[in-house]
Amino acid sequence: MIARYDPAFPHNPHQPETFTMSSAQQHIIALAGGGFSMEPQNLALDRYILDQANTARPAVCFLPTASGDASQYIVNFFAAYTQFDCRPSYIPLFSRTPDLHSLLLNQDVIFVGGGNTKSMLAVWQAWGLPAILREAWQAGVVLAGVSAGAICWFEQGVTDSGANSLGVLDALGFLEGSYCPHYDSEPERRPMFHRFLQEGSIRPGYALDDGAALHYVGSERRRVVASRPAARAYALSVLDGRAVETPLPVEFLG
Repeated sequence: MIARYDPAFPHNPHQPETFTMSSAQQHIIALAGGGFSMEPQNLALDRYILDQANTARPAVCFLPTASGDASQYIVNFFAAYTQFDCRPSYIPLFSRTPDLHSLLLNQDVIFVGGGNTKSMLAVWQAWGLPAILREAWQAGVVLAGVSAGAICWFEQGVTDSGANSLGVLDALGFLEGSYCPHYDSEPERRPMFHRFLQEGSIRPGYALDDGAALHYVGSERRRVVASRPAARAYALSVLDGRAVETPLPVEFLG
């Protein structure tokens, strides 16, 4: 059994917070690309994320930090999620920021947007978000995100946060291994991931095409789902100094 924040007891900074017990599963859904930000006419992945909350009218919070809280990104989120029977909101970190702990622990789903992964993680660290997000995950809040919002949950990722070339970035480490999004849409991703593996600068992990998403329950990879019929996913490892790709089964959501 794990603790879940009880909204009946509002946060008081001078008193310990009150928790109730929950046996909710711990979900992380890591989208390589797709969802509302890339496929506004195809919300299959967004619908899939909300379905994992397993509650009526889930509260879903958008964290657009990696884009610098870009206003159009926020508008796009609300345009998509108001089509569902849910309660969408977002949290700004570049204007007056609310009480992050109480807000995030009261969500059913937290969705992290794409953008600059390195900058996002630095801002999160300043606000103490890694610990809050881990607590939310352990309490059964579904964690999801696209691109930067997918890399962040793993130990490492292949990132384009720097302007000149792809690089390896240490992330939150909720999940073991590494993650590389946009495997089909950005030609440099595949050779650079292979190179990083062969050099030993990145741990074995996963690479996904746009439209595909890894779904973890706890620390176990449960399945790969996709909004595009041709989207693929791979597990990458090193054998005899060479990078090896192993295709993973992908379930098309239609």
